[in-house]
Amino acid sequence: MKLQQLLSYTRRAVDDYHMIQEGDKIAVGISGGKDSLAMLYALHGLKRFYPVHFEIEAITVDLGFPDFDLSGIRDLCEEMGVRYTVVPTDIYEVIFHIRQESNPCALCAKMRKGALNQVIKETGCNKIAYAHHKNDVIETMLLSLIFEGRFHTFAPVTYLDRMDLTVIRPLMYVDEADIIGFQHKYSLPVCKSPCPADGHTKREYAKTLLKSLNQEHPGTSERMFRAILESLYSPYKSLEYIQALSKKSP
Repeated sequence: MKLQQLLSYTRRAVDDYHMIQEGDKIAVGISGGKDSLAMLYALHGLKRFYPVHFEIEAITVDLGFPDFDLSGIRDLCEEMGVRYTVVPTDIYEVIFHIRQESNPCALCAKMRKGALNQVIKETGCNKIAYAHHKNDVIETMLLSLIFEGRFHTFAPVTYLDRMDLTVIRPLMYVDEADIIGFQHKYSLPVCKSPCPADGHTKREYAKTLLKSLNQEHPGTSERMFRAILESLYSPYKSLEYIQALSKKSP
């Protein structure tokens, strides 16, 4: 996938769900993976021609894994002229050594988001961009159906009342396969996750299940995504939602 196509998908999501307003300062959450780096490229590129003015700032929560080298990401942000903040934490030590969690993902996510949100507010950002792509949307819906018994997934835009912070997901129309192609084409400085739980989660189960369904019934993912757009996401395009969102803009 070329940058132009990535920008097209991103702008469509931003326009469809009114993710960005004039004067926004958006924190781009950088995990070190391909998705968040593709999102950095997308928002940096969109910023150059989008009709409303907004700023971006890249932020990484360092979980404390040994040998987690972020130098390539630092170089990329410097080349783009994007301010880059790394938040040091001892989350890895707490979860895997002190608490020795057998199911670490939920606690890790909670601690990581807490550290991230705190820094976001300190830097004056009013929004945070998460790099969830189309496959993430569908996989989350599958997990909700299987383990919670409800048809649900995360929203394109979410306002966090307690933090006075808005979460946006500008890659929601992008297939993971396209992001992988973008990664190789543009040689993204990906930092492979050293987490011991990586690849052994319920999300990995949903990913494998979705892949199997697509092999047996081609087009399954697209049909599921269409159902999500029509059944879950349509309210986010309503006039009432747009008006409510505008009141929370800076």
